[in-house]
Amino acid sequence: MNILITGASRGIGAAAYALLKSTGHNVIGHSSKGSDELVAGDLTQPTAPRNIWDTALAELDGRIDVLVNNAGIYEGVADNAPDEEWHSAWQRTLTINLQAAADLSKLAVSHFLDLGIPGRIINVASRAAFRGDSPQHWHYAASKGAIVSMTKTIARGYAGDGILCFAVAPGFTVSEMTEEYLAGRGGAQIVADIPLGRVATTDEVAEVIRWLATDAPASATGSTIDVNGGSYVR
Repeated sequence: MNILITGASRGIGAAAYALLKSTGHNVIGHSSKGSDELVAGDLTQPTAPRNIWDTALAELDGRIDVLVNNAGIYEGVADNAPDEEWHSAWQRTLTINLQAAADLSKLAVSHFLDLGIPGRIINVASRAAFRGDSPQHWHYAASKGAIVSMTKTIARGYAGDGILCFAVAPGFTVSEMTEEYLAGRGGAQIVADIPLGRVATTDEVAEVIRWLATDAPASATGSTIDVNGGSYVR
C-alpha cells in the first residue's frame, strides 16, 4: 500500500513510519522541518496540508491508499492566562491538531472518490478525547474530541464508497513528548492511575495504527481503539 503519515519524526509517528516501512509498504512521512527522508510542512500554515499531500502524491506515482493523521502538539496554557495568550494557544493547537487533519482528510476523500478506489484514514486522537485532560490542556482535549467526531462523520459518510476511517486513542506513551514529565514527580502519579502498571510504548500504538491501516475489517469503520493500559475504559 501507499501510505502518507504526518508527524513522523518522533514518538508514535516515527514508530509507525518505521513499522509500516518494515512491513513492505511505500510510506511517505512528514515533519515540520523535513529531512532527507521526510516531507517538510509547517501545519500552522493553511497551505501546508495541500503541499504535503501533493508532494507525497507525486512521490507515490499518483496514488495514496492510506492517510495517517498523527501530527499533533501538547502545549499547556494556564487557565488564568491573559486573553491574547489564551486565544493564541487555542488557535495553534486547533490548527495543528484538528484543522490540518481535516484538510488532509478532505484531500484524501476526494482522491479516493476521484480514482474510484477504496481508502483508509487513521486519526491519532487521545484518551483526553473521552476523559478530558489537565486544567492547562482544555484546548488539547477539545481538539482530540473533535478528531473522534470527525472520524465518525467520515466513516458514516463514505463507507458505501469503500472509504474507511478509524481513530486511535493513546493515553500517556513513552516518547520525547512525555519523557521529561514522566521522569518527574508527575510520572509516579500517572503510572498509579494505569491498571497495567506502566505507560504504553510507541511501538504498541504503532502496531494498532498498522493494523487499522492494513488489516482491520471494513465493518470496524468508525471505531476508536484505546491504547491506555486500562486507565480509561468505555
